[in-house]
Amino acid sequence: MVPLQVRDNTAPMHAPIGVFGGTFDPIHHGHLRLALELCEQLGLERVYVVPAKLPVHRDAPQASAAQRSEMVRRAVAGTTSLVLDERELRRPGPSFMVETLADFRGEFVDRPICLLLGMDAFAALHTWHRWREILDLAHVAVAGRPGAVLPMQGRVGTVVRERSTTQYGEISATLNGRIALGEIPGLDISSSGIRAALGQGRSPRYLLPAAVVEYIESEGLYTNAK
Repeated sequence: MVPLQVRDNTAPMHAPIGVFGGTFDPIHHGHLRLALELCEQLGLERVYVVPAKLPVHRDAPQASAAQRSEMVRRAVAGTTSLVLDERELRRPGPSFMVETLADFRGEFVDRPICLLLGMDAFAALHTWHRWREILDLAHVAVAGRPGAVLPMQGRVGTVVRERSTTQYGEISATLNGRIALGEIPGLDISSSGIRAALGQGRSPRYLLPAAVVEYIESEGLYTNAK
């Protein structure tokens, strides 16, 4: 069983932070709404949006690391609770979330950390590199939709039965080890769908921030997407 690290009650109380990773090829309103909803529901001080350099579970991104970073920077500009973080882009090799969380834990030693995931990603958590160590480093906040349920079978289901909570106060009271489910409005938007639309000469406007659309157009991104 994953050990819960209880905060030192003599230390100043700090709000939890969130970590939201992804390829963001490109970032869109579905990504941003998930991050903002969970930030508000869980009382996070801020969410660090972390573009992956070399994603492990999907094809290589079509946009470069620099381009995807710039799209995230433009998407979160003016939103104080969402912050671009480039640590995975600076780190050599594949982008493993467990290593990213270990880096955040070294920086935020006494503060709760929440890894933000969509339900699909969470259901496949057992396929991630050193996945069992993730709850040693952080909480996991899962973005569900109305009617969605956490997986209760298999290796992920075992961890859910041991660690799930509906008491969001536990996220602030402990440094790691809990799984929280938050419901968010369903936005049926995907990066692959946006790339396909651009490849067909259709406009992606209103699916992602206008500043990101303008950057995509200026760079000529995804015009050959399939």
